[in-house]
Amino acid sequence: MADRRLQVFYTVAKQLSFTKAAELLFMTQPAVTFQVKQLEEHFNTRLFERSHSKITLTPAGRLAMEYAERILNLTNEMETRLMEMTGDVSGILLIGASTTIAEYMLPRLLGDFKSKFPQVQTRLTVANSETVESKVADHTLDIGLIEAPSHHPHLEAEVCCEDELVVICAPNHPLAKQEIALPDQLAVQPYISREAGSGTREVVDDFFRRSGFNPEDLNIVMELGSPEAIKGAVEAGLGIAIVSRATILKELKLGDLVAIRLQPSLMRPLSLVYAHEKFRSKLLQSFLDFAAQGLKSASLH
Repeated sequence: MADRRLQVFYTVAKQLSFTKAAELLFMTQPAVTFQVKQLEEHFNTRLFERSHSKITLTPAGRLAMEYAERILNLTNEMETRLMEMTGDVSGILLIGASTTIAEYMLPRLLGDFKSKFPQVQTRLTVANSETVESKVADHTLDIGLIEAPSHHPHLEAEVCCEDELVVICAPNHPLAKQEIALPDQLAVQPYISREAGSGTREVVDDFFRRSGFNPEDLNIVMELGSPEAIKGAVEAGLGIAIVSRATILKELKLGDLVAIRLQPSLMRPLSLVYAHEKFRSKLLQSFLDFAAQGLKSASLH
């Protein structure tokens, strides 16, 4: 119920783009410009400095943005609290998840959550861990599930379970007969890596550093942006990779890939992240509890 002009202004201020704001708000750009102009006339001050290539907030615009965020958050909190008085858990939940979690762990979890809370609409954004954290921090998402420890100063993180990473190779690869693989053995092999910003990439790079190897010195033949692409390249004999065991269960059963445990073993935390100041609605708390328990149970199987 917040002033529509305030909502439009805040979206433009966050995006620093009238075009992007119009897309997010499902409005035309002239309509967005008109709403902002009305707000500027109301306060009798300019909120944006406009140039041919970009817009920036004026000092008055920065102050207005701070208050707009607080007002809009309070409005959302009021609406949520009033709806919760009915006792139902309902509403829209914006979830972000890193690729491995989204593709291999979350589908069943979201299905079970929908069965328990049928009035809830979940919307999932899939990106690497770094992008998910950024979107949670700027309130584009309500909650994120990431594969690496959280480094963002404005986010709360709850570790919900651990995930084992293993080496994978084609069945005819020289390493395929081994039960364990040492870092010095892997450092000389053609290696297929995840992209920068990936939680898996961060954890694996740290593993090699702790073992005395600079990740940049590995024999990296490819950088790929998804577990499926990496598995395909490894199956084709293009190199080895280090991936979550959860992503290769089907390939192991079919005999398309071989998994080798790392020595020392490599475990990583899977974390739920949300903004410090985010109002803990019944919906958000219900999902936090449900996801923590669901992921923990999944990791035990």
